[in-house]
Amino acid sequence: MKNLKLQFKIQSFMKRFGILFVWILVFGFLSFVQTGAEAEEDCNLLCLEGRIGELQNELQLSQAATEPLEAEVDRLEGQITSITRQLAAAAAKVDALEESIEQREEDLSFQYALLAARVRSYYKRSKHFSPLLVFFTSSSASDLARGITYQGAAADEDKRIILSVTSELISLEEDKQSVEKDRVRLASLQSQLDKQAAFFEKEISGAKKYQASLSSQIAELTAKQQAILQGKSGTFTSSVGEVPVSSIPCSGPPGSPAFCNPGGGHFAAFSFGAWTHRKGMSQYGAKGRAESGKSANDIINAYYGKSPEGKDTGGSISIAGYGDRDFEGYYLMGIAEMPSSWPFDALKAQAIAARSFAYRYKVEGRTICTTESCQVFSQSKADNPPGEWKRAVEETRGQVVDGVTTYYSSTAGAYLTYPRGLWDTTDGAGGSGFPSRAWESKAGSPWFYSSWYTQTYNSGSATCGQSNPWLSEEEMADILNAWLVLSKGGDDRVMPVTINDCPIGGVNGNPYSISELRDRANGLGGAYTSVFGVSVSYSDGGETANVTLSTNRGSAAIGGSEFKKAFNLRAPGYISILSPLFNIEKT
Repeated sequence: MKNLKLQFKIQSFMKRFGILFVWILVFGFLSFVQTGAEAEEDCNLLCLEGRIGELQNELQLSQAATEPLEAEVDRLEGQITSITRQLAAAAAKVDALEESIEQREEDLSFQYALLAARVRSYYKRSKHFSPLLVFFTSSSASDLARGITYQGAAADEDKRIILSVTSELISLEEDKQSVEKDRVRLASLQSQLDKQAAFFEKEISGAKKYQASLSSQIAELTAKQQAILQGKSGTFTSSVGEVPVSSIPCSGPPGSPAFCNPGGGHFAAFSFGAWTHRKGMSQYGAKGRAESGKSANDIINAYYGKSPEGKDTGGSISIAGYGDRDFEGYYLMGIAEMPSSWPFDALKAQAIAARSFAYRYKVEGRTICTTESCQVFSQSKADNPPGEWKRAVEETRGQVVDGVTTYYSSTAGAYLTYPRGLWDTTDGAGGSGFPSRAWESKAGSPWFYSSWYTQTYNSGSATCGQSNPWLSEEEMADILNAWLVLSKGGDDRVMPVTINDCPIGGVNGNPYSISELRDRANGLGGAYTSVFGVSVSYSDGGETANVTLSTNRGSAAIGGSEFKKAFNLRAPGYISILSPLFNIEKT
């Protein structure tokens, strides 16, 4: 009975999870087929957002399928252990029964001989017993009674022994048959259990390997995607003293000296700030504040949230390529990060920021680099420092901002993220009209509001044949079709149509033509063919919240980060959005 219960448990177990097993097998097979196909693909092309989205979706599906399975396996381990113990106990009982049968067979060999004797005795007694013979041979009535009683008792005993031994022999044979059946059943149950345990281990292991493969592919695809996005992101920083600042021709909005009219119906993306990490002090912002009468301490407090402290800054610092040099009297004199013609309080704020940044290297005994990766150092300037810069360093000697990293860059675009979120405006607020209230705008930064189509910030930088950043209506519709395809699962051919003429990040590919991408979008619900107008909205966190376009398909509202990604992945040449805070203008 216990063995039947055990078998029922395993059968119930199989019924309960049989469908799940079939699903896992099918999913595992499909995953294997797909992974194999992708492995055979020559992925020299940019594998863009769609591929990543598909792989991430597959990864989530696999994890969603595996996690409950793992949890169920954990829960079932106790049951499997219990079943295994029951199987072992049942096997032990079978072994004991088998030993009992062997002993009983030995005992019954004697009983069988006795049975044969009793059967013969009973036969003889029943064959030859005669009541008349007992009557005539008895000497008295009591002898007669005893004789008859004895004969009856002997016959009854023979019958009892015969029945008992016969029953024992039948039971023995049944037990032997039961033992054989139980051994077969136990072997089958143990085999089923072993197979299921192996199945769980194989499926979970396979799912984990598949997830690892997907993660690896996602990492690879993301790295390739970054070849375009990073190439158009403007993520490295520049300062106003690093290179001569020049306005890129035709990069300004309508009405500005740098505007080149492309004709009606064209669109351009204008970034607030560029080539910046949006951290710490804005140098043009410091200039604007100083021009309005703010002191160096006011400027430092505004950007770093605290005032400088007096430190012992005597001694030397290790400069890459120059060895140990005097910290205050040589290294700081050579910092080439701000024009010496700028307002004196801006220069003093720059001296404090530069000193604070390098002070960590000094006290920690580290060598500081001489490029924008640290801060720019010029030997010629150190050997012959301009008068105003020398005075700014001397008048702020020992002043260090402690507890924060004193990042700075040329133009952050009216919003800074470190050491706290800060609108760099006259009233410290964003909202309507923030560009006119931005300190960088007041200081005349040429990068405060600019449209970018060059490879770098230099005026002579490569343009990939583009004479300006303006897109035709067809090209803007093409950007929307790229966004549509990316939002519907993506496609690895969504990349600049010029990618083979002007590789970005060292890669090229097989981009859709404008007509091919339009056809692709048509298959996803309808292509964009006309764009009539555009508006944007901004968030309190210093980013473009939404871009809304009037199109042949009605109003299209796109999140700012989504639009920026689609724009940078598809816009021709080096046309790009370099800040999360941007505007779209139409002529």
